[in-house]
Amino acid sequence: MFRRLSRWAIALPVAFALAGLAGCGSGGPATSTATAGASSAPAAGGGAKEVTVFAAASLTGTFTELGKTFEAAHPGTTVKFNFGSSATLAQQITQGAPADVFAAASPATMKTVTDASLASSPTTFVRNKLMIAVPKDNPAKVDELKDLADSKVKVALCAEQVPCGAAAIKALDAAGLKVTPVTLEQDVKATLTKVELGEVDAALVYKTDVIASAGKVQGIAFPEADKAINDYPIATLAKAPAGDLAKQFVDLVVSQQGKDVLTKAGFEAP
Repeated sequence: MFRRLSRWAIALPVAFALAGLAGCGSGGPATSTATAGASSAPAAGGGAKEVTVFAAASLTGTFTELGKTFEAAHPGTTVKFNFGSSATLAQQITQGAPADVFAAASPATMKTVTDASLASSPTTFVRNKLMIAVPKDNPAKVDELKDLADSKVKVALCAEQVPCGAAAIKALDAAGLKVTPVTLEQDVKATLTKVELGEVDAALVYKTDVIASAGKVQGIAFPEADKAINDYPIATLAKAPAGDLAKQFVDLVVSQQGKDVLTKAGFEAP
């Protein structure tokens, strides 16, 4: 159930230690390998191949689905994912982690990679906006954004360097409330998990994550979210071990088939 909220803002001091190749989140990188489905055309060059995709945590569900579609069209090919904070993934890439594709949740995190000449000409393929997520029973009775400023309400936010955290700061700065979070998480999935487990009364996450929770949380919309919409860029990497497959995966993401999967999950067209 989505409800509209009043205006708000935040003071958000953050300490955020970017991980190295170990990934991000509470237990390291969320790595997933898509499972091959029905086949339609052989992979270029024949034989088993692997394409490695580094992608923002908020893309976990949609990219896993697209990975299965890609494998089905390329028998013998495996799509390997590393999902996590875009900022952490960008640092991993600049430190030499082998990857073929990078899909970030903000242009700023993609810029880290392009500035290092490790990718060029990224394409914005979707946009995403924030919502307030509360537990199903909404124990703190959060009805609007100003409720998050109540010291009795336990709030979770993404860390400042994470795209969902940067978006929260932007939206909060446009509004006028001071919100003091009880926890700062390293990606949006970890932030949402705090709500699902009942460890906090509310969190600022993406609309897509509320939808993906399949009813585990309630989502509350607020107008300031329109002032902090995140563009998601995707690019093949300059040192991609599987360059041809990387380009084909990006082509799938930006195709109509890819757009259908992404918009169904709540992403918006750029």
